[in-house]
Amino acid sequence: MSLRAGQAQAAMRALPRASLQTLVGDATPIILAPHQDDEVIGCGGLIAALTEQGTQPVIVFVTDGSGSHPNSPGTPPAALVRLREQEARHAAEVLGVACHRLHFMRLPDTAAPHDGPKFHAATRDIAAIAAKHARPLLLAPWAYDPHCDHLAVHKMAASVAQHCGARHLSYPVWGWTLPAEQPIDAMSIVGWRLDITPYRQRKACALAAHVSQTTHLIDDDPEGFYLEAELAAQMISNDETFLTNA
Repeated sequence: MSLRAGQAQAAMRALPRASLQTLVGDATPIILAPHQDDEVIGCGGLIAALTEQGTQPVIVFVTDGSGSHPNSPGTPPAALVRLREQEARHAAEVLGVACHRLHFMRLPDTAAPHDGPKFHAATRDIAAIAAKHARPLLLAPWAYDPHCDHLAVHKMAASVAQHCGARHLSYPVWGWTLPAEQPIDAMSIVGWRLDITPYRQRKACALAAHVSQTTHLIDDDPEGFYLEAELAAQMISNDETFLTNA
């Protein structure tokens, strides 16, 4: 019997806490972010913990971020792409990640492929990045995050993991906002929580570096995305959740 979203969310909050060693071990974490800011929301505490112990993760930004403010006359798509990449570099610096560990695939925002030739090309690119590192560990959004790009990136991670024999963990972003009664296909929730209490402030500062997403910096698009402060605060809790994909 499949779960409802509220049941899944409760199960995620009740997962056992694990150490960084249990989660990562001696692997190289490769964080796949559909958009610039997902890396912080889903994995910011993990990233800060890794860099503090001397481990440099790899962050792959899959889309170009141009869809957050599609109708802004003052910040057209090309300028928005440049701005969001600049913000991503700033956030990475806050978390201690070197710029050479960042990769920008620049697939079209809101149109990341789910299948077909463009999907296979994207998975080849991700696999090529993973192949440069010993024991890659892929971290990508949860399959039930309610955003088309998040699902696409989940599928990419699953495909690369299957073909390369890499580990694959999922992190929820928008899955926390699903209505409690919404059915999902998951039969169970398996994984761990990571205590990020020592890194909450750095995570908050890294999220604030994504200024175009957390403030009204771009104020000429009524349909533009804005992560409201209350929701942002909810996403910076004492724990981050990582789910297995067995």
